[in-house]
Amino acid sequence: MILKKLGNFFFINLFLVSLIFLIDRLSKIYVIYLNNKSFENDIFISKFLNITLVWNQGIAFGLFALRENLYNILTSIIFLIILIIVYILFKSKGFKRYSLIFILGGATGNLFDRIYYKAVPDFIDFHVGEFHWFIFNVADIFITVGIIFMIFIEIIENQNSKIYEK
Repeated sequence: MILKKLGNFFFINLFLVSLIFLIDRLSKIYVIYLNNKSFENDIFISKFLNITLVWNQGIAFGLFALRENLYNILTSIIFLIILIIVYILFKSKGFKRYSLIFILGGATGNLFDRIYYKAVPDFIDFHVGEFHWFIFNVADIFITVGIIFMIFIEIIENQNSKIYEK
């Protein structure tokens, strides 16, 4: 009965979130494996991209490394936000749903790391010369792309509502 109410979209959404989570986990496991094998944080270095393992105990992109009490509070807040995203996901349709799936898949990947490792492994380091962007991971890519899509959706919906109001 409950499965019929959830419908096929539930299983498709669950599959996509799980796939994003799996892609993120596999990338992190592989980088951690390479780091342990070579005993160096710099795994790959090129002109614009480094693969450098950094353990992030802060907020997004390693900002504001936190003490354990604040870290646990932040992890709890992230868990609550994930529950809110799941709720919104059930009510969403169309492209907005897939944006939320991207965000949810990435957020669950990073939440898993916060609980399992007590830190999030970040390893993608883009740079131009000496200027380095924040080091991030695959989950951060999905979260960022999902948020960018959500912003575009809101802009388009606002434009459409203004057109219909006239």
